[in-house]
Amino acid sequence: MDPRTRPYRSVLYIPGSKSRALDKARNLPVDAIIFDLEDAVSADEKENARQTLEEALREGDYGARIKVVRINGLDTEWGRADAAAAAKMDCDAILLPKVSSPADLDTLATITGNKPLWAMMETPRGMLNAAAIAAHPLLQGMVMGTNDLAKELQTRFRPDRLPLMAGLGQCLLAAKAEGVVIVDGVYNAFKDAEGLEAECSQGRDMGFDGKTLIHPAQVDVANVAFAPSEDEIDLARRQIAAFDAAEAEGQGVAVVDGKIVENLHVVTAREILAKADAIAAVSA
Repeated sequence: MDPRTRPYRSVLYIPGSKSRALDKARNLPVDAIIFDLEDAVSADEKENARQTLEEALREGDYGARIKVVRINGLDTEWGRADAAAAAKMDCDAILLPKVSSPADLDTLATITGNKPLWAMMETPRGMLNAAAIAAHPLLQGMVMGTNDLAKELQTRFRPDRLPLMAGLGQCLLAAKAEGVVIVDGVYNAFKDAEGLEAECSQGRDMGFDGKTLIHPAQVDVANVAFAPSEDEIDLARRQIAAFDAAEAEGQGVAVVDGKIVENLHVVTAREILAKADAIAAVSA
């Protein structure tokens, strides 16, 4: 699914052990769900969570939402059983924590076969190997694990996320080079809508496809931030119309609002309209 047009604005973590949360997620206006068997599930609930999640996914009714199952790491006592179970679940992809090299994905694939994979990008080595990870033939998505990355880097918290920029940028470049989905990390203060809006805006400006979320209260902010605005849609339509008119007159460029419009701008404009149409379709 092309991340340039298919929306991934809001990607909500849901505990795989909580039947009520799994049911509620069926009616939330999110573009994707990460059904979590890792951090959101206590050690004594790990095995039960597998069965609870499998039953929920078999029951279905998650609509057009992309369904991703995050398993425990393969170096844990639960990881391999999670992987084997997830391979049979009705999900779109399996998300592996702390991917540090393509070899981690190769190991997972020996259990899950050709099931599409997503990678949590949350270690320094993962940042250094981002290009190779993004190029893995089964990889379809990357998720920034900014909390773990900050821990590993021993950074201080800054609202501008400056200490994380090298890693965020490295992964973003890798994902865009390979055409895979990449979603930004979580914003921990789930009651701080203003702070979330600022971080979503930063992530959208950088080029992320959407944001991972830890609470349903964050969904609306992310959906607005990562969707084309009315002004962007209007400009895209006018750019396309002006360029088409210029081409009909044998010209290679057009002018809109005092700015040159070339073919590359039209490509972006068409992507904006395609994404707006896709958002309207999944929201219907």
